[in-house]
Amino acid sequence: MKITDVRVRLVSKDDAKLKAVASITIDDCIVVHDIKVINGRDGLFISMPSRKTPDGEYKDIVHPINTETREMVKNAIIEAYEAESNKAE
Repeated sequence: MKITDVRVRLVSKDDAKLKAVASITIDDCIVVHDIKVINGRDGLFISMPSRKTPDGEYKDIVHPINTETREMVKNAIIEAYEAESNKAE
């Protein structure tokens, strides 16, 4: 599996935890939208698209199955976020 495109849309709220929303394209065949870039206590992390269940819980709609894939997705998105953020400054 290869991530063939990453698009990042910065969120322009000062001091907000949500920094951007990203979309990735996998193998030029599948797109995953609404991956959030969040600034947490330990730095930036990603949150996969999710929906709220009737009991108030949030469940991921799409997510990586293993740690290696999650790291690959996270690194690609964080790198694209940092590049986009540097352009905006």
